[in-house]
Amino acid sequence: MRKIYLTLLLVSSLFSAAQTEQEDFEHMIEAEMKSAASIQNFQVNPNTQNYDITYHELRFTVNPAVYNIVGQVATTFTALEDMNSIIFDLTDVLTVNSVMMGATSLTFSQYNTEELEINFPSTITNGSSATVVINYSGAPDTDEQAFSTSTHSGTPVIYTLSEPFGARDWWPCKQDLNDKIDNIDVYITCPTGYIGVTNGLLQSETTSGGMVTRHFHHGYPIPAYLISLNVTNYVSYNIQAGLGTTQSPFFPINNYLYPENNNSSVQAQIDQTVPIMNVFEDKFGPYPYRNEQYGHVQFGWGGGMEHATMSSMVSFPRSLIAHELGHQWFGNRVTCGTWKDIWLNEGLTEYTAGIVVEELDGATSFVSWKNSKINNITSQPGGALYLTDSEALNVNRIFSGRLSYNKGSMVTHMLRWVMGDTNFFQALQNYLTDPNLSYAYAITSDLQSHVEAVHGSSLNEFFNDWVYNQGYPSYDITVQNWGAGQVKITVNQTQSHASVSFFEMPLEIRLFDSGGSSHDVVVNNTFNGQEFIVASPFVVTSSEFDPNKHIISKNNNTTTLGNDTFDLNQSISLYPNPSNNILNVKLPNTILLKSIEIYNGLGQLVLKEENTSFSILKLNDGVYHAKIKTSEGLIHKNFIKK
Repeated sequence: MRKIYLTLLLVSSLFSAAQTEQEDFEHMIEAEMKSAASIQNFQVNPNTQNYDITYHELRFTVNPAVYNIVGQVATTFTALEDMNSIIFDLTDVLTVNSVMMGATSLTFSQYNTEELEINFPSTITNGSSATVVINYSGAPDTDEQAFSTSTHSGTPVIYTLSEPFGARDWWPCKQDLNDKIDNIDVYITCPTGYIGVTNGLLQSETTSGGMVTRHFHHGYPIPAYLISLNVTNYVSYNIQAGLGTTQSPFFPINNYLYPENNNSSVQAQIDQTVPIMNVFEDKFGPYPYRNEQYGHVQFGWGGGMEHATMSSMVSFPRSLIAHELGHQWFGNRVTCGTWKDIWLNEGLTEYTAGIVVEELDGATSFVSWKNSKINNITSQPGGALYLTDSEALNVNRIFSGRLSYNKGSMVTHMLRWVMGDTNFFQALQNYLTDPNLSYAYAITSDLQSHVEAVHGSSLNEFFNDWVYNQGYPSYDITVQNWGAGQVKITVNQTQSHASVSFFEMPLEIRLFDSGGSSHDVVVNNTFNGQEFIVASPFVVTSSEFDPNKHIISKNNNTTTLGNDTFDLNQSISLYPNPSNNILNVKLPNTILLKSIEIYNGLGQLVLKEENTSFSILKLNDGVYHAKIKTSEGLIHKNFIKK
């Protein structure tokens, strides 16, 4: 999506890298909000739902010095019901000159609803395919500035940015998030001295009568908003990428730069694309458009836009390169099916930029990256990833940096934390290659199905807490030395928002001794007041909660207690409590269990055991009292059978 940098590159270079990346990120979000300015007024067009577009041949003639376009769009479609006419999205600012079906001239009407209706000479029956050719011209609609002219160092340039609903401002299309075009051919004609750039792979270049025409083919399904047009006096800087396979060892990264930016400094920045591509191919599978290319083309908007195979860029900081490249998997190959699911585009993609930090800069930098996300997310107590119907009409909410981007990226990381690296990355690859989703659309439940299939159990609790509901936990952790080689950890939690009663998560706790040595333990926290007895290689003198920043949380407190607080009653626990099957007795290594007697609410002895783990399956549900006889004396505990 469209990203913007409000500070000049020369100015931003005076700041530290961390400051610059944060500023770039904030301005990037501002641009996405602006580029979606009219989404509040846009509803799914019911008049374009009765056909499926399979192919576009797009022919554009432009002069960067003139704000005008002459276009011919041939559209092949399949009828989903009997049709006597077809409607495309198109601004009425442009003038349609003719519509043809083969040699037949068709009648048509343009409406101020930004629709073009074309009448057929006879009914096109359900399941049949046909092609219409629309010739049009004029100065495109300026409402969303989807089609723009500007200059760079005094030279004219044309560039487009159609996301989310700007394509109709410069060509007749179907814009809803429900129909991808199977493949496209694009012909860009402009005066010699300029070159045109768009999606896909360059097929040919011809010159005639002072005009040059370049033909591109893109052979992958693509939504209308990801098709782009760029024309100026570009110069090329081309490199190669690809981890290498027997089928396709390398593929090109073709970059189109303003001549004044074609220098060693900019080229060195662009070169960062290669190791980033290697990271992404290793983690997510082959680059989705390996048979064609990847590349960057400079344009006049600040920031960047992830046009399929050819990201439009104002400049080349690594964080922006990573984000736009990550979109080729998350957002382009698999596109969110509704704006309520925008985190599938932006949250997953922003996490790919975090993975670049982890892989290329190391663990410490990755922890810092996650910490900055957490600090922003927890600056407010609420906010869900999944949008409500009304929120999906609010531009600021859709493109919320705190929620769609930052919370989306950290929830993605927490999925990884819960599942483990192997299962997490396998699930993402399965999601990307699912034949029902790949080069198509997905909603949140599609992602959940894939992660659950690999995880092997339900993740409803996780998705309800972190995706559909709001807020974050605050933890109060008590760490207590518990006899030789053991530590008792007690976990309590409060929530920032009432929509979640408890966040069930594995928690990482770092233990320290007096000499500074550390030992990390992980406990699976499922209820308040939960106690864990874990092994420790030393006497613990201090502790730290979530040292690697795996969890969105805030205002956490850890307390470490010494051996002086140790007593027999505290040293022994029953778990899980409540339990419906197996009950365990946890004791320090220095204490022996002699017997345990279980009494019901009437004081009747119902069970006697001498083992530290035994079944209570035959007991009725209710509260029970346990008398635990040990080598150090008798203690009493209550537990719940449910």
